[in-house]
Amino acid sequence: MVIRSKTLRLVILISTVLITVIVAIQLVWLQKVYLYEEKQFNINVSKSIRSLYSDMELVNDATDNVQKVIENVNPDVYLLKIDCSPNLDQLWVNLKGEFTDFDVYTDCRAAVYDTAKKQYSAIQYINLPDSYFPSKNEKQLPVYDRNYPYIALYFPHRGQYILKQMFFWIASSGFLLLILIGLGFSIFYLYRQKFFNETQRDFVNNFTHEFKTPLAVIKIAADVLQQQNMLEKPDKLKNYAGIIHDQTTHLQSQVQRLLEIAYTDRSSLPLEKEKFDINLLVAESINDLQPLIEQKHAVVNTNFAVSEVILNADRSYMRLCLINLIENAIKYSPAPVIDISTKVDSTTLCIVVKDNGIGIALEHQKKIFERFYRITDGELHITKGFGLGLNFVKKVIDTHHGKIEVMSELGKGSSFTIKLSLK
Repeated sequence: MVIRSKTLRLVILISTVLITVIVAIQLVWLQKVYLYEEKQFNINVSKSIRSLYSDMELVNDATDNVQKVIENVNPDVYLLKIDCSPNLDQLWVNLKGEFTDFDVYTDCRAAVYDTAKKQYSAIQYINLPDSYFPSKNEKQLPVYDRNYPYIALYFPHRGQYILKQMFFWIASSGFLLLILIGLGFSIFYLYRQKFFNETQRDFVNNFTHEFKTPLAVIKIAADVLQQQNMLEKPDKLKNYAGIIHDQTTHLQSQVQRLLEIAYTDRSSLPLEKEKFDINLLVAESINDLQPLIEQKHAVVNTNFAVSEVILNADRSYMRLCLINLIENAIKYSPAPVIDISTKVDSTTLCIVVKDNGIGIALEHQKKIFERFYRITDGELHITKGFGLGLNFVKKVIDTHHGKIEVMSELGKGSSFTIKLSLK
């Protein structure tokens, strides 16, 4: 089964949503991992401080809860309440040892606060195996005014250290993101290739459909001309010969356009706009289908609200649109009576092709303009076709920035309205 662009667009949409969800989950997961590593860092620092209090007599009551004498000013700074002046050399050595024992491998600025001087009496930079080198513009340890002496511990690179601990998770998430990006590009490339293939196929289908009706008209005209009594009807003979000539000329021009488009590799309908009278084009389109009209004993009525309406559009494509609509009206009516009218509403041209045919059910009316869509219920299955005609008509009207609308009721016929701007 061939996947159409609409289905592929749905696949791309679903894939995009899934990729977005996966990326969002990864970001949430990384945030949770960061919070976990941050919590683990705080635990390790707390363990180091507890051990420091155990190794050195920093408070008078060693049995007191250590947490009561620790103040976490912000995630990077800890204040350790002390009751006496510690031995600085021993303090620096013990701090480095405790950090190493409890896996706190990031640099630290330690200082002892003097309540009398309201400043630090001693500052020491503690460098650990995995520490970052301090820079000249490194933020210094701020002074926190307290009414008791304390030891300040400042971890300037705590964030970088936690991210370093998350290296595996960040790397795996980055690798997954690259895979998702690659998958996204692959799906986009597949869509582009599918779009180009469909464009090429639709291009061939459109021109195939353009050739179908003129060839059918030529065949009917040729069959009529082969009748034995045609020599006795010179006017009809001349008319049918003219129809064959016009249709042959039209086919030649279409072949030329096909070659031009094939050389220029254009993927959309190329327009060759010119100014012409739409009423005259309607009459020509009816004349082109005269053999088919006579064969089905169809009645075609025209009603032009304005005697002349000049439209700037692609004359050849508009002619094909009218022929398609009139031909459908003839084919889908047992005893065809077709009313074609044109009118101007402000700056909008309205072309209406109304028939007394078998009509179109409401559930099919929105689908009849889709490629290859054909109604198979009722009596419509007896008419051959590829489901390209109305799709081609809509494509032409859309290319002209117009609209085509259908109103129909089963058993009461259909009415197709083309609306085009006259600006």
